[in-house]
Amino acid sequence: MSTHKLSKHAVGEADVARPGATLSTAGLVFMIIAASAPLTVLAGGAPTSYAVSGLLGIPLGYVAIGLVLILFSVGYARMSSEIQNSGAFYVYISHGLGLRQGIAAAILALVSYNLMQIGLYGLFGFTSQIALLELTGIDLPWWVMGGIGWVVVAVLGVNNIDFSAKVLGVIVALEFLVVGAFAVAGLIVAPEGITTHGWRASEFLTPGVGVLLAFTMAAFMGFESGAIYSEETRDPERTVARATYIAVSIVALFYAFSSWALQVAVGHSSIVENAQQLGPDLVFDWIGRYSPALALVTNLLFITSLIAALIAFHNAAARYFFSTGRAGVLPAAFSRINKAQAPVVGSACQSVLSAVVVAIFALAGRGSELGELFPVMTLFTWFTNAAALGLTFLVGVTSFAVCGWARRVHPEWGAFPRVVAPVLAGVGMFAVTALILVNFNLMVDSENPVVVWVMPAVIVGSGVIGLIWGALLMRTGDLGRLMPKDML
Repeated sequence: MSTHKLSKHAVGEADVARPGATLSTAGLVFMIIAASAPLTVLAGGAPTSYAVSGLLGIPLGYVAIGLVLILFSVGYARMSSEIQNSGAFYVYISHGLGLRQGIAAAILALVSYNLMQIGLYGLFGFTSQIALLELTGIDLPWWVMGGIGWVVVAVLGVNNIDFSAKVLGVIVALEFLVVGAFAVAGLIVAPEGITTHGWRASEFLTPGVGVLLAFTMAAFMGFESGAIYSEETRDPERTVARATYIAVSIVALFYAFSSWALQVAVGHSSIVENAQQLGPDLVFDWIGRYSPALALVTNLLFITSLIAALIAFHNAAARYFFSTGRAGVLPAAFSRINKAQAPVVGSACQSVLSAVVVAIFALAGRGSELGELFPVMTLFTWFTNAAALGLTFLVGVTSFAVCGWARRVHPEWGAFPRVVAPVLAGVGMFAVTALILVNFNLMVDSENPVVVWVMPAVIVGSGVIGLIWGALLMRTGDLGRLMPKDML
């Protein structure tokens, strides 16, 4: 096992793939899409968007966010072809805006990815608990089921990334198959006919669009993770760019189509009311009317979809631990890798954090008036929405960092990839960040000021702490070693 001190190489000067790198473009696409969890979005995200926004233009919301993310990918992909580092956001922001801002981004990204991954255990524990009860009559606490998922994630987290990609590839393929079958069936049944209400601007550009876009952006979380695995790909100069474009395009189009198919399947005049009444059960309830067996299979696949997302975000968090440890932002022990080239200390740290937080919520939930819904309404809802706030903000900052880097390093590029695309993406992401912040009480379904203010404060606070820590590192360190080469 090896460790690395902070250096030009560690901060991101054209890193090369680590020995034994095996991740292909297809494998990386599966890793990215797994984090977005297609079935989870159809079953949970789309009904929630319909219910809270009260609008039918959900499909256009996915297209709009997808277009902004494609603009973001223009510069992001080009930068990833020249700078390969598992720190991704932090490294790109360091090159584009300065090391102190990059270190702040590293701490914010660490907190956000950990919040997203840990929060998913709440939904996974609840869903698997209900499924086990219905199948066998055995009623285990949600945290026990979460513990079973934790073991799977912890084991895969210290294995070769290619193995995780293959597991996720199977799960994602099954998700697409089931969601695609549902969409086709919905269009065939179509109780009110195949309508185009979901594609009308009048159903999108109205009051409530802010909430719609906030929830829509949350469905894309994980799209940016391609660069995190750049050092583990076979062809880092091309793989990340290809995988990011492919994943964003597939996810945007697939989400738009499937959310429209859900609207047609239920009926445009009743989709909002049904979503408000049934929530995530809407899809399973609809399938169960025609095939209880298929509804059961879909429910089980929903659980594996959550496992896939847990694995994807675990790997992302572990690699941020690794990158910041290698750079000296965190203790050097985090830069250790095992024989499988996995960041073993970072992975173990993420697993320990998950176990501790889940244990705290397990104790806090005893006797709660929320009953079985406690882990969903608290751990899942609070943590994942706070993470969405942090990651969306980081995408916006990275957009302007890409612009700064491109203007300095590649003045020969045309205006579109160098300035126009990243600036438009940055403005769009900052707008969505503001919408998430303004509508945070709706996203967490709570007016409790402790929840509404504390969770966003965790995100803001981690960025502030990162800025302070970055300033201290720069004051006490050798700037010749700390700064990226092209900023000296």
